[in-house]
Amino acid sequence: MQSQLDPLPGDLPFRIISKTIGRGAYASIKKAIPPAASNPVFAVKFIHKAYAVKHGRISAKQIAMEVSLHSHVGQHPNIIEWFATGEDPVWRWIAMEYAEGGDLFDKIEADVGVSEDIAHFYFTQLISGVSYMHSKGVGHRDIKPENILLSDTGNLKIADFGLATLFEHNGQTKLSTTMCGSPPYIAPEVITCSKNPQNKNSKAPGYAANLVDIWSCGVVLFVLLVGNTPWDEPTSSSWEFQEFSRTAGRSTDDLWQKLPASVLSLLRGMLNVETHNRYNFERIKLHPWYTRKNPLLTQDGKMADPLGMAAQMLENLHIDFSQQPAASQRNPRQSQDTMDLDSEDQNPRFALTQPEAPINDIMFDWERPPRINAGAFSSTQPTRAGDASLHSRSTSPSGLSSLADEPSMSQFAPAPTVPMSLTQHAQRFRDIVPSYSLTRFFSHLNASHLLQMLSAALHQLNVPTPPAPQMQSRNHAAWFKVKTVDGRQCGLMGDIIIDTYMTGEAELLEVRFVKVKGDPLEWRRFFKNVVVLCKDGVYIPGG
Repeated sequence: MQSQLDPLPGDLPFRIISKTIGRGAYASIKKAIPPAASNPVFAVKFIHKAYAVKHGRISAKQIAMEVSLHSHVGQHPNIIEWFATGEDPVWRWIAMEYAEGGDLFDKIEADVGVSEDIAHFYFTQLISGVSYMHSKGVGHRDIKPENILLSDTGNLKIADFGLATLFEHNGQTKLSTTMCGSPPYIAPEVITCSKNPQNKNSKAPGYAANLVDIWSCGVVLFVLLVGNTPWDEPTSSSWEFQEFSRTAGRSTDDLWQKLPASVLSLLRGMLNVETHNRYNFERIKLHPWYTRKNPLLTQDGKMADPLGMAAQMLENLHIDFSQQPAASQRNPRQSQDTMDLDSEDQNPRFALTQPEAPINDIMFDWERPPRINAGAFSSTQPTRAGDASLHSRSTSPSGLSSLADEPSMSQFAPAPTVPMSLTQHAQRFRDIVPSYSLTRFFSHLNASHLLQMLSAALHQLNVPTPPAPQMQSRNHAAWFKVKTVDGRQCGLMGDIIIDTYMTGEAELLEVRFVKVKGDPLEWRRFFKNVVVLCKDGVYIPGG
């Protein structure tokens, strides 16, 4: 079933003000406002019910459970707030808080991570949100980078209750048996539970959803600090996990050597394979690394220096054109020749959290992010006066030099730096670290040459491409669909969208890498690999 054959409900109690800003395998997210006001701006998730049940490995009951548990959790500063829901025969919609800052892990460098202070700041906010959720008896069961967003002020927001469960109610606790999660972030007992065949007269042992969340939070902390996951999955097929288990968390793997010594005991406690010995929130919050002093954190848990922290994060993003494309694993079990296999034809190790076949959206169109440069124009920007106010515009001077003020351009500078014009005029976190994805570049090449270069890069990375880039929307110059697996053999899907970008007297091409499914850190690694291979086509101001 194709989503364009099913129009969205016509009697919505709000006004949609954007094209798609986010997309899953059976859902899309758009911005909306109240029917008679211009604010607040909130997000609405549209779930195609029939497609979700048919292809999404979920039931109608699970869709209803997502709504019920999200609303049950209530308000917390580090959890996306639920507002309202509704449905018609085709669609279920969920209105919720709009995380204007986008993906946290889109702003984190693959294979590098962030500073210890920034990692500590976001880890404390993650623990605050998850522990509050648990106090309501709700286990998330899908804590991973895809579901960790930012507010416009740079604060962490936990999203997506699609796999949540009620593990405690009226003082009674229950174990879960559902196989769910993302391989690098899933706890080993979830896999063990699914692999233990039970006879018809015995019950599956089950697992504690709250302890599963703590394990996942530990993996997220590891990724914050080093920019990579500790293993591809916590099973015997991963030598990294095997060594971690065999040495009681004293792995000799290079990634573990990068960690600050003070955080090692915390990670060992959170990633304890023996669930009865795994840290709970009380022990986490008493750990010396958790209670350490952090200049970025106020006593009441807020951001002490938003502009300084934003500048640190932007400076940390860097693409080195002298480097070769990098795989996410140091010693991958499979050769990169497997990258060109269609993931639908493979037998996954266990069920992933999203189906491998998204809705076939022929006329699918992304909202184009607002530009810092007022001279820029594209056919995807609003042309009606009433719509223009929905896009922030600045009065930056036009001309090629103005692109130097574009935040995503700083990652291409020879040395990591943040344009002084950004920091001088910045008043808020988002003025330095933008809400839109930084997986983008500009090119001075003509369209034909650029498309050849991109096709060659994808071919070199063993990513399947159509014979010729498809003109999939009149609003874009060209559009590649990407469907592959990352270095951890997890599904990675998205779009490479090419638009014309006018600046002053010159015309450039803007190339955006828009993730649909997969780990945002792996998507950034994929973006970097393509950019390195296309370095002769990347426009750098003053370069």
